[in-house]
Amino acid sequence: MTVSDTEAQAAVLGGYDDASRLRQVHDRDWVLDRVTGDPEVLLDLGSGIGQLLGAALDRHPSLRLAVGLERSEHRLAEAAGRLAPYGARVALHRADLTGPPPLPHRADVVTMTSVLHWLYPVEHRVLGWVRDHLAPGGSFLLTTYHPARDGHGFGGEDDIVRDALADLGTAPESVPGLFDDHGVLPIATRTRPADELAELLGQFFTVEEQWEREAVVTVRDAAQYEHFHAATFGDYYATVLEPAHRAAFFRAVGRAGWERQRRRGRVSAMPVRLWKLTARSGGTA
Repeated sequence: MTVSDTEAQAAVLGGYDDASRLRQVHDRDWVLDRVTGDPEVLLDLGSGIGQLLGAALDRHPSLRLAVGLERSEHRLAEAAGRLAPYGARVALHRADLTGPPPLPHRADVVTMTSVLHWLYPVEHRVLGWVRDHLAPGGSFLLTTYHPARDGHGFGGEDDIVRDALADLGTAPESVPGLFDDHGVLPIATRTRPADELAELLGQFFTVEEQWEREAVVTVRDAAQYEHFHAATFGDYYATVLEPAHRAAFFRAVGRAGWERQRRRGRVSAMPVRLWKLTARSGGTA
């Protein structure tokens, strides 16, 4: 069986540099605008291809070390190339954030953008890790997305995927069962409501400030959304289908996104929250 270009992209989460411009790059700038003073050490969790690390190093000459933790080997390799000019000011580690390893670094700033939902339901592990790796007076800058969800826990990208599966012949009412059968948890279920998340964060941190804005995704055509989905979500959703049907699935996702763009003037829009947190002592481990 021949693997399509998009399937190959999804398998390694490739093409993120282009895809991130549709949504995540806005998080990066929003977060870095909240970094104050002259930080010396910054940790970025889920550092991807190193865009935030590079931007932080450019903005803050005081940074002697910018550390990235990332699970994807492909993204780490891309980050290493991107950040090579910064030399010893960068350290990259391959790590699964559901159980991050101890590091010898204590950071003035820890950042994590659009990652926490992937760690559900064991977010407490990384939150305790962050608390323990913050230097005294350090800040944790975290962004979280909060799509509206229906009675099945679907919302945001889940709805677009449901449209795509319907395009391929699956009855929309059957999609939640299809997810269950394949162990795929809707992303909107993975994303805790803001009040529930605030309670969880409060076990480890004090919320110093928070901001909210609307994150809007628009695309120029179906192909752009197809590749955005592959770069952002990989084959997470595609696993509900047999391999022979996955290339068609990615194309259907692109069409579903583009149809929403044509009807609504945007593919999606949802609240995103930025939390500025400081460590509490004696939090839940």
